[in-house]
Amino acid sequence: MKNIIITGASRGIGYEMAKLFADEGHQVLALSRNEKPIDALQHKNIHTFSFDICNPKDLEKMSNYISSSWKQVDILINNAGKLLNKPFGEISTQDFEEVYKVNVFGVAEITRLTLPHMKPGSHVVTVSSMGGIQGSMKFPGLAAYSSSKGAVITLNELLAEEYKESGIGFNVLALGAVQTEMLEEAFPGYQAPLTAIEMAEYIKGFSLTGNKFYNGKVLQVSSSTP
Repeated sequence: MKNIIITGASRGIGYEMAKLFADEGHQVLALSRNEKPIDALQHKNIHTFSFDICNPKDLEKMSNYISSSWKQVDILINNAGKLLNKPFGEISTQDFEEVYKVNVFGVAEITRLTLPHMKPGSHVVTVSSMGGIQGSMKFPGLAAYSSSKGAVITLNELLAEEYKESGIGFNVLALGAVQTEMLEEAFPGYQAPLTAIEMAEYIKGFSLTGNKFYNGKVLQVSSSTP
């Protein structure tokens, strides 16, 4: 059984993943700013506390938990994300910074703090978006979000190279449309072909075995546009 950290676990894909892993007997640290939905599950294999990926004290709390309770992390799933849907002409530098703090800087920091607890065969999976893929269809209003999702793809390619002797795998899943609250915020009224639990099943399987086949890769997990 694996020790698995999932960020952005209070709703959507992250919430469903936490349940799926825990039901299989894995130990899950489910992190989100709102811990109430996870707490309500009262699952013996799920551990949670209120966690802001941009807060150094919360990141320290996570590190302390790993050191005291687990010692080792087998899988890190960077699933937390911040969306901004706003015309480019109205986006301030502060708006950009708020999105990048979660989608890029937060991902980098939680990965940096987790890596010392990972061993050969461990896997870092970062959830990105088709909007971050060069050459993909782009949509007005998503300049900050999609550019941040492109940045995190390149970040993981670099980490795979830097840590290639460690035996730790780094891969990115660029998701297309999945029926979640975030999709509704980006594309109000759009009906996606995939549910959150369907995508959670896919990511669960990939995080457990994908590093045997891929490293430093971005996989486009999309059957539709957006």
